[in-house]
Amino acid sequence: MKEFGRILQVVVSLLICVDLTLALVSPNNNRYSEGGSVSRQDVFKAGFATGFALLIASPETAFGFDNKVASFDRPKRKGPKPNDLGVMKRMDIVGEEYVGLKHCGAAPNCFVSTDDAEDDPDHYVPSWQWPEEYGDDPEKAFAQLSTTINAYKPGQSNIDGGGFKIIANEKGYIYTQFQSLKNGYIDDVEFALIEGFGKRKVQLRSSSRIGYLDFGVNSKRLN
Repeated sequence: MKEFGRILQVVVSLLICVDLTLALVSPNNNRYSEGGSVSRQDVFKAGFATGFALLIASPETAFGFDNKVASFDRPKRKGPKPNDLGVMKRMDIVGEEYVGLKHCGAAPNCFVSTDDAEDDPDHYVPSWQWPEEYGDDPEKAFAQLSTTINAYKPGQSNIDGGGFKIIANEKGYIYTQFQSLKNGYIDDVEFALIEGFGKRKVQLRSSSRIGYLDFGVNSKRLN
């Protein structure tokens, strides 16, 4: 419905623009008939309609999350959210099935702990192990993890200036979106408790949605 509303806005604005333009150049325009000239007000109306149409037809303008460090009023490139995030059945490079987080692609802008280090050393990152003080209670461990994420300071190490937001915080799973400041790139970060990966271990994944290089952003965030 949102996409339909956006398309409708564009169509209506373009129609207004065309209508004003035709009205200005039409031989039936009284100003032309009387040998007059087009007023600045008429030009402004046509220009405003054109500008508005271009604005809403351009890439989405996002202003970051509430905890952003600053605002940049410019078109953003969030990129589409992957449709296969979360914990689910996967297939490794030899065709064996396992339960884990989404694979990384070929681009060096992703790290994941549920892939085999020998199969993909460039994208592998070790899982986290929560402190012994939490015992075998994942609920306490994930409560502390959520607190740690919320205490994260956007803009540190010159990354994530657009802020972040925890999108899902369920039993044994946390999904957070981080946004860059100027271009509005969204990175998807997941933390999950998955059986079979060791005691007190939290699996994790941090990945950019678009582009190829991330200039170390995902690595800095995890460290």
